[in-house]
Amino acid sequence: MRKGIAADLGSEGTTMRAHALDWRKRMSDTVAYSLLVYTSLQIFVTLRTLEGTGGSMLPMIALVVLVAGIIPMFRHFERRWERLSDAQAANPDLRPDFRRDQLATWAVAIGVPFLLAAVFRLLVSLF
Repeated sequence: MRKGIAADLGSEGTTMRAHALDWRKRMSDTVAYSLLVYTSLQIFVTLRTLEGTGGSMLPMIALVVLVAGIIPMFRHFERRWERLSDAQAANPDLRPDFRRDQLATWAVAIGVPFLLAAVFRLLVSLF
């Protein structure tokens, strides 16, 4: 028999609590993970392109600037969801809005490093 949000899951009497819906936490997690992916892609995609242009400190400076520049954009997505009240944060009707922001966050995290690498390669080939 079910009591509240706890449910008996097995013959051993193991109980697991269902995760309460909280869009604020989910967006915070999305931003954190996408920032990790973005930084990793910057290191492995964009910096590889920049390293080919010379032995300077330019790639490291570019990494710092590119990561520091993207943080405000990711923070913007997170801040929009932090303003929700507890009731709003648990509202399942916000799923489409959450998915839109989640997809935008991941599109930026994955797309920008590849876009920058392409732009750098184009610039190197032109000059």
